[in-house]
Amino acid sequence: MINLNGTVFMPSVLTLIGIPGLESVQFWIGIPFCAMYITALFGNSLLLVIIRSERSLHEPMYLFLAMLGAMDIALSTCILPKMLGIFWFHLPKIYFDACLFQMWLIHTFQCIESGILLAMALDRYVAICDPLRHATIFTHQLLTQIGVGVTLRAALFAAPCLILIKCRLKHYRTTVVSHSYCEHMAIVKLAAEDIRINKIYGLFVAFIILGLDIVFITLSYIRIFLTVFSLPQREARLKAFNTCIAHICVFLEFYLLGFFSFFTHRFGFHIPPYIHILLSNLYLLVLPLLNPIVYGVKTKQIRDRVPKIFYSKDPS
Repeated sequence: MINLNGTVFMPSVLTLIGIPGLESVQFWIGIPFCAMYITALFGNSLLLVIIRSERSLHEPMYLFLAMLGAMDIALSTCILPKMLGIFWFHLPKIYFDACLFQMWLIHTFQCIESGILLAMALDRYVAICDPLRHATIFTHQLLTQIGVGVTLRAALFAAPCLILIKCRLKHYRTTVVSHSYCEHMAIVKLAAEDIRINKIYGLFVAFIILGLDIVFITLSYIRIFLTVFSLPQREARLKAFNTCIAHICVFLEFYLLGFFSFFTHRFGFHIPPYIHILLSNLYLLVLPLLNPIVYGVKTKQIRDRVPKIFYSKDPS
């Protein structure tokens, strides 16, 4: 409903325009995006199959990796089908409530991944700094509790973003979202009302979850490095350090790309909008693509298991 002052009251449908400024080439942009999505689905699904089928991989580090793979599949799946609908089939319309639900899913999955990365860092901390107690601390019961805990933490912290938009923001200047998926600030900026509370809460969630996770992961790795470098034998130092390389790579990918995208979207006013959107898209698509590759290359147990999945032994 359009009011006399030109605002829209509680719109039922929004329009996602894709990548502003690049509408003419969105069809071609969709091709590498689709390829990345298919590769990420294949890689993470293969990772899950390997970890499930190989009993020697039913250890905390690999079970956390399986959780991360499942989140990568969920995260990329909740954005790319609609994105390709915009790029390829000119289907930009999305129900307002469906848009809010997509926004909540995206931020929930991101927070879950952050929690899993923290759990992986703590697992490596105990395994290297207190190896004799690792098996008694990281039991399957604790892994289940961690999984439930990071999921509830993410869902509960992301929910107020949805509620604040639904309950506080009634009037919108436009129903056109300058984005290829439903991102929190992209929706909030449409409102014709005071959005300071929405902005503050978004920053609060980013710092209370992602910020604290980064602090604890960094502290864990400082302690790990101190322990590793104090080992007397060079071979022991290399072996201990090698178990952390893959996680360090994924940690840097997730947080460096994530915070760069987060801050450019909020404070990078001099950066062209299409750069914002491309960075956001790549952040959500490149990580699910790279994670199974990084762990597959750096983890010998997974690397050795891949050929066995595709090639069975000759009966003769």
